[in-house]
Amino acid sequence: MRFKLPLFLLPLLIAGCAADRAQTPAAPKLFTQGYGASPRTAPTLYVVIHGNGRRSKIDTSDFAKALAAAEPGSAVVRLLRPGYADGLGGQSPGTRGASPTDDFSAERIAAVGDAIAALRQRYRRARVVLIGEVGGAVVVANLAGLRPGLVDGVVLVSCPCALPEWRAYRAKREPSAPHWRDKLVSLDPLQTAGGIQPGLRAAILVGGSDADVPARFSRAYAEALSLRGIATDFRIIPERSDPVLDDPQVIEAARRLAATLPGRKK
Repeated sequence: MRFKLPLFLLPLLIAGCAADRAQTPAAPKLFTQGYGASPRTAPTLYVVIHGNGRRSKIDTSDFAKALAAAEPGSAVVRLLRPGYADGLGGQSPGTRGASPTDDFSAERIAAVGDAIAALRQRYRRARVVLIGEVGGAVVVANLAGLRPGLVDGVVLVSCPCALPEWRAYRAKREPSAPHWRDKLVSLDPLQTAGGIQPGLRAAILVGGSDADVPARFSRAYAEALSLRGIATDFRIIPERSDPVLDDPQVIEAARRLAATLPGRKK
């Protein structure tokens, strides 16, 4: 049986993360690069967060530019997670997890959350929509639960959102890779979903032929959101495996989601 995190523990977890940040010196800022409208005029800010590298492009500039072109009045920012470089000169400070199983720790998720909070202050008029692929989707989903006032909408692409079950699945597929059996130190989106605010909007997309992250691991999270009354658009893209971020349906899903969001109060 899945362990369910009691809802009364979520405020303690959130407060603990905030206290840790308050007691330590400010961390160096993560790398971001913006496209599209200026911070003064953009009604929507899309923040694109990459995956872990083997199946996802760390350089998401092509997608960011395509989204900015499709939404000429809005702004798009691509963000590099702690310890990642894009091969184009962009690099974020910090360290990556020792393996794909621990790249979503509370500290790394908090660093991304702080960077988005800074962007939210800069783009004061904008609704904030986070777009994450694979590992980036895990980060986005956890942020939606841990820092609910930070995000207005999320687009999750190929999300292994039932993290322990996904790791068990990968361990069977890759018996010679011991890291899938290591102790899990990453946060599981299904455990943090209880903190998501009812007004959030979510779009979840996965390739129908994706053997690395089958649709059931995204579907489980979509069902959890729906049970909480979160408006959720769950789509399986037929015959797509990886990468899925470059599929035109992702941009369309992001645009549809943003169109349903109320304007941000000044």
